[in-house]
Amino acid sequence: MRFLPVLAVATLISGCLFDKEPEVVRLSGETMGTSFNITAIGVDVDEEALAGAVEQTLAEVNAKMSNWDPNSEVSTFSDSGSTEPVAISDEFALVLDAANDVHEKSGGTFDVTLGPLIELWGFGPRKPEDPVPADADIQAALGKVGQARLLQLDRDAGTLAKADAGVGINLSAIAKGYGIDAVAETLRTAGIEDYMVEIGGDLVTRGDNDKGETWRIGIEKPQADAQNLQLIVQLDDLGMATSGDYKNFFEQDGVRYSHIIDPTTGRPITHRTTSVTVLAENAMMADAWATAMLALGQEKGLKLAETHKLAVYFISRDVTGGEDAYITVHSTAFKEALGTN
Repeated sequence: MRFLPVLAVATLISGCLFDKEPEVVRLSGETMGTSFNITAIGVDVDEEALAGAVEQTLAEVNAKMSNWDPNSEVSTFSDSGSTEPVAISDEFALVLDAANDVHEKSGGTFDVTLGPLIELWGFGPRKPEDPVPADADIQAALGKVGQARLLQLDRDAGTLAKADAGVGINLSAIAKGYGIDAVAETLRTAGIEDYMVEIGGDLVTRGDNDKGETWRIGIEKPQADAQNLQLIVQLDDLGMATSGDYKNFFEQDGVRYSHIIDPTTGRPITHRTTSVTVLAENAMMADAWATAMLALGQEKGLKLAETHKLAVYFISRDVTGGEDAYITVHSTAFKEALGTN
């Protein structure tokens, strides 16, 4: 996989790796509308230089992928009224290529042109009195959704075109994972082999933690008003992402509407699956597949996970067991990745 070009940081680590004790560097801050936390373990680490390299990497990711930045590459393309092919960066093309792969394999459940439906359903500046969208409005919005039909990516030429001038791209379900991978590449370029990079709850790890043990990562119970762990996994050289519907939703007339919208129907999901965790070779693919699997739900998602050998962990509401009762199911690849029974 090709990542962002990073600063020349090969000199951040020096000295004899065999004579000195490793030190722990922890970096944190804000990016992509959320927070990031990095733990890097190495010898003779120049913390200031490493922090600068990470900051530069995140700035470059945002400059290309951020929907919050009106001047970013993705925002500029979305706002353009042209349907002619335009040159795009290698990084933007890589992310869109990955998005196309997940879009195809998920039967269109993952879609980066979902913006019109997100806006229609009122996520996020929605008022409680706002009405549920009418069927006609949903159908009209669906006409602006469908990346396989509306976007034409030419990797060889390095161009992207849209079939309709009003089509936009929202990378919020994949760009965060890409940013994690880009930061991880920055750490490796600096000679750091033991690290955890986390942005907004999604992460990638490599090597051992500061105790010399495999990284232990918790999967949260799907409770909006508490922070309890459902499962602890040991993670090495894998990306991990969790998508849930339990923190961002609204209720109207006794009906619960999730912020996870199925692009094939134009409506929020209604199944009982409330949280999905995906392990993948990198955080970008884990990020995208977690969104797709939550939209699909446990029944359809598990079948697809087995078909494509995806490592997926589903948490669904147990309607017979009370408000905080859950049923968990995992794919064969998830079990194999963690060595669980």
